[in-house]
Amino acid sequence: MTIGRVTQRMLTEGSLTNLQRNLGQLASLQEQLSTGRLINRPSDNPTGTTAAMRIRTSVSDQGQYARNAQDGIGWLTQIDSTLDSVTTSVRRARDLALQGANTGAMGQQARDALAIEVDGVRQQLLGQANASYLERPVFGGVTAGGQAYDSSGNWTGIAGSVNRRVADDVVVQVDVDGRTVFGDGASSVFAELDALATALRAGDTATITASIGVLQARENTVTGVRAVAGTRYQRIEQSAQAADDATMSLKNNLSSIENADLAETTVHLKLQEVAYQAALAATSRVMQPSLLDFLR
Repeated sequence: MTIGRVTQRMLTEGSLTNLQRNLGQLASLQEQLSTGRLINRPSDNPTGTTAAMRIRTSVSDQGQYARNAQDGIGWLTQIDSTLDSVTTSVRRARDLALQGANTGAMGQQARDALAIEVDGVRQQLLGQANASYLERPVFGGVTAGGQAYDSSGNWTGIAGSVNRRVADDVVVQVDVDGRTVFGDGASSVFAELDALATALRAGDTATITASIGVLQARENTVTGVRAVAGTRYQRIEQSAQAADDATMSLKNNLSSIENADLAETTVHLKLQEVAYQAALAATSRVMQPSLLDFLR
């Protein structure tokens, strides 16, 4: 068995290398404890850095989905509130038509008063049809204008859906086409109310009676649209909650990769300090002998 020649220089250099390695590990643990992070630079853990970057991208995506959902909730909340008011207005107009159809108890002066109130209901509905969220009409499609209907009851919007992506494969429409609620032009609720007001002033009982059924159908239409909007609201609200839950889960995963366990790191630091002190003591013994010691 051959034993290689070991020199004092070899021992010294080996000891210094080991000391430097121990000191580097000690410095790394001190940095982790002071920053609270396991990864302070990509070279600390390339695999963990890659995973952390992917998780951060996912967190960013989920955050955007949550913001989209909140914006969609704002749209649908405005729509639901407006449709509730529209239902009340249409129901009031129908009640006025019922009163006007009661020829036995209604004189022309009373019907004229009803016609004036019908005109007021029409103005209310026109304002409701132009309801907006963040200065965009919720019943105007994709129009960038400030109104969905003009004073004549004509739809001035641009056909198209306002959508919000609230998950990877989930896109929800957050607006309502005003034509499905209020109609358009000659077939709009505004034209229906104009006809009712004209019939009341003219004492046209047949038209007044017909208006009762027309307004009842309009009320049913509004109720149906509101139900659809409510379904969308529920769906987008669930997506918002899912995005928040996913964000929390991803942040927990990110924390497990990047953040240091302070208690565990403190224990490792103490152990490394003991090891370094022991290495210093051993190295001092190796490096102590001199040529004079060997000559004795």
